[in-house]
Amino acid sequence: MTARRRVGILISGRGSNMQALIAAARRPDYPAEIALVISNRAQAPGVEIARAAGIRTEVIPHQEYRDRADFDAALDAALGKAGIELVCLAGFMRLFTSPFVARWHGRMLNIHPSLLPSFPGLKPQQQALDAGVRISGCTVHFVTPVMDSGPIIAQAAVPVLPGDDAAALEARILKAEHRLYPTALALVAAGAARLEGDRVVLAGDAATAGAQFMPEAL
Repeated sequence: MTARRRVGILISGRGSNMQALIAAARRPDYPAEIALVISNRAQAPGVEIARAAGIRTEVIPHQEYRDRADFDAALDAALGKAGIELVCLAGFMRLFTSPFVARWHGRMLNIHPSLLPSFPGLKPQQQALDAGVRISGCTVHFVTPVMDSGPIIAQAAVPVLPGDDAAALEARILKAEHRLYPTALALVAAGAARLEGDRVVLAGDAATAGAQFMPEAL
């Protein structure tokens, strides 16, 4: 097996997707290792969860920096010092400067609880319900300067059921997220998903892995 890619995860809260990535990376055949978790909030529950899992953690409070550029520079320095090759955002509630995004172009992933390009931004589950869609889901994409608009790596779909409210749909999508994010990271880490221009090209069987329907998320 080739060397596993070193991954840094950025969190601001509970880090449930972080936990799914950590669990996946425990498998000996997984092509990535979680080498660092960074939170911008010291009180984020995910910090202690990562520490308990034996993952190196750092807290970099954004409010201690003069502006967004200085904060991004501190993040970049911490990632570089740890030898991080890929970055996964897992509920990280900060926007980045364009230079930081450019620095990690094609190497920074995010997960969003909708089938992008539909329903970007805040409250996507309520957006989906308001639009009356019958299928929703989640998307893993590369990060670009425009929020929730980067090239799509993988998607998972779940049904929208009669009587759903935003909380019920969120819970169903979250189950799918916990399966999709480790799959998408594995595709990128193994080189089975590569960025060509503004699109992600999936090699071989990766095309099937990159598109999932999860009625079992019920």
